[in-house]
Amino acid sequence: MRRRTVTPGSGLEEALDNLATAPAAREEASAPAAARPRERETLQTEFAFELPRGYVDDEGHVHRSGTMRLATARDELRPQIDLRVKENPAYLSVVLLSQVITQLGTVTDVHAGIVERMYATDVAFLQDFYRRINSEGHTHAAVTCPLCHGSFEVDLSGGRLGES
Repeated sequence: MRRRTVTPGSGLEEALDNLATAPAAREEASAPAAARPRERETLQTEFAFELPRGYVDDEGHVHRSGTMRLATARDELRPQIDLRVKENPAYLSVVLLSQVITQLGTVTDVHAGIVERMYATDVAFLQDFYRRINSEGHTHAAVTCPLCHGSFEVDLSGGRLGES
C-alpha cells in the first residue's frame, strides 16, 4: 500500500476523490465483460386496477380506477396489533387494503373508513387483486374458454367495462 502525504491546502479533497475512484476503476478495467454488473432490473411496485362497481364518496362521485402497491412485511404485521382486528378478525382485510391502496380515483388518502364504505363486490375484487400481485407478482391469469377449450391469458387489473 502506498502512503501519500497531504498537507492542509494542498488538495486534500482531490486526493480523497482520487483514492475513492481509483480502486473502482481498477476493478472495472480488470473484470471480464460477463462479470461486470448489468443494468438494474426494475421491479414493478404499483399496479393499476379498475373496480367493478366503484367507490361512491360523500359528494356522490364514483371512483373506479386506482392503484395498489406491493405489501411490505410491516403492512402484513400492522393489522395484527390493531384493536379493530383483535375484536373482529374479519376486519384484517379492511385495514390491510387501506394501507396498500395508494389512490382511488381522485382520493389519495385511502383509509379504513373508505374501504368500509365500498361495495362487497369491490372489496372481494381488491382482496383477490392483492393476493395476485403479492404472491404471483402480476395481474395476469391463464383461463380456458368453456366453449372452444382454447387457452389464453387475461389481465385482471381491468380496463374498460367487461374487460376485468
